[in-house]
Amino acid sequence: MSFRKVVRQSKFRHVFGQPVKNDQCYEDIRVSRVTWDSTFCAVNPKFLAVIVEASGGGAFMVLPLNKTGRIDKAYPTVCGHTGPVLDIDWCPHNDEVIASGSEDCTVMVVTMWYLSGMWALQRSCTVWTACTPTSSTT
Repeated sequence: MSFRKVVRQSKFRHVFGQPVKNDQCYEDIRVSRVTWDSTFCAVNPKFLAVIVEASGGGAFMVLPLNKTGRIDKAYPTVCGHTGPVLDIDWCPHNDEVIASGSEDCTVMVVTMWYLSGMWALQRSCTVWTACTPTSSTT
């Protein structure tokens, strides 16, 4: 009588991960609790964008990937929505362009600029508002 093995053999059973060091992580980011069905962040080869808690509307912060560690409480955020930000995403063709959608039915497209050794946001950004058609009852 031959007994079959109940557990399949795995070639990954002796693989162990290494924890990431603190200097390779981001710390003290106030992630939003409002957008429960969103991914909360978007990443591209240059930046990480995270939806954060903000008073008086929605905001997100853009962090360069090469600068990790503790995030200052006064780190600048991208503001401009009157409602909570629901989703953010980077342009697939340009690593410096990000779009955000908000609960106030607006979409904001922001461009990043590299000025004198620092990344800055374009002052005038493009905002689109969703128009709701008027319904007529007949």
